[in-house]
Amino acid sequence: MDEKDEIILEMLSKNARTPYIKIARRLGISETAVRKRIKKLEENGIIEGYTLKINPEKIGYKIVAHVGINTDTNAFLKIACRLTEMENVKCVAITSGGHMIMADIWAKDSREMNRLLDKIKSMEGVLEINPSIILERLKSW
Repeated sequence: MDEKDEIILEMLSKNARTPYIKIARRLGISETAVRKRIKKLEENGIIEGYTLKINPEKIGYKIVAHVGINTDTNAFLKIACRLTEMENVKCVAITSGGHMIMADIWAKDSREMNRLLDKIKSMEGVLEINPSIILERLKSW
């Protein structure tokens, strides 16, 4: 990986739909060279995929929370897997520090968020949940 690859990653991370010709112009290389570099970045696992960034509020999700979850050690993986199957749970991460699992949850309103949190709390092996409601997003990837 060189400086040109770093610029490609920077540009694509800001907008994954950046036209290759625009990247080529910035780098001073051909569009074909950009395509080859991106293909190599994909093959090497540096670029794992392309995602869509959605504004939850614009599609009716008024409440978004980061939820820290601590579990019984024996139930840890089972709970993490169950969370990945829940439609309103948009991200699940295994973490170190204050919580074993972090989950991002989207809800239409506070009633739905409370229902989702109660569902998680009631899972066998969940010891504690710590929701933090997002009031304002300053930066997101």
